Amino acid sequence: MMKLSICSIRLSALGLAVILALAGCAGDPLESGVDPFAPMVFKEGATAMPLNPPNKATIQPFYVSQQTIFKFAVDTNSILIGNDGITRYTVILTNPSGNSQAQYEGIRCDSFQWRLYGTLENGAWKENPLSSWRPIQSNIPNRYQAALAQGAFCNFTSQETNIKTVINSLNPNGFTGQTKPTNSFGVIN
Repeated sequence: MMKLSICSIRLSALGLAVILALAGCAGDPLESGVDPFAPMVFKEGATAMPLNPPNKATIQPFYVSQQTIFKFAVDTNSILIGNDGITRYTVILTNPSGNSQAQYEGIRCDSFQWRLYGTLENGAWKENPLSSWRPIQSNIPNRYQAALAQGAFCNFTSQETNIKTVINSLNPNGFTGQTKPTNSFGVIN
C-alpha cells in the first residue's frame, strides 16, 4: 500500500511537472507567434479638421532660419497631443507681401515625419485628399516642421506629452527649434 501511494505521488508530481512545462510554453513568443521585442506597427487615430480659423489671440510666432523669407506662427489653442503619437496643430505661414495661409498638420516624433491634413480656404477648412506622411527636412530654408519638432513637439524621438511644456517651449525667448545665429562674442547677428 505504501508503494502504491509513493507511485501515485510520483505520477502526480510528474503530471504536474508536464502541465507546468506546457503552460510555460504557452507564453513563449516562439510558440505563440507574438514577439515582445518586435517593432510596434503604427496605427493613426482619426483626425478631425478644426472647426474654426486660427485664433488671433493665441497665435505664437516662432523663428525658423536665417535663410527663410517667410514668417511662421502656430495657434497654441489648436495643438492636440494625440494618444497615437501625433501632435496636431495649425500653422500660419506669411509671405513677404503679407499674405497668409493656415494649414492643419501633424508631426510624428518617432519617425520624424509630418503630414498636411488640410488648409484654410475662404474661411473654411478643406481636407487634403493627397495627404501622406513625409520626411521632415532639416536642411531647407522653410524648415518650420523641423523647428517645431526639435523645439517644442518632440523630446528627441519621443512625443512631448505635456501641453504646458510644449507651449512654454514655443516662447520666443526660449525656443530652440532653430536658435538665432550668433557670432563668437554671443551677439545676435
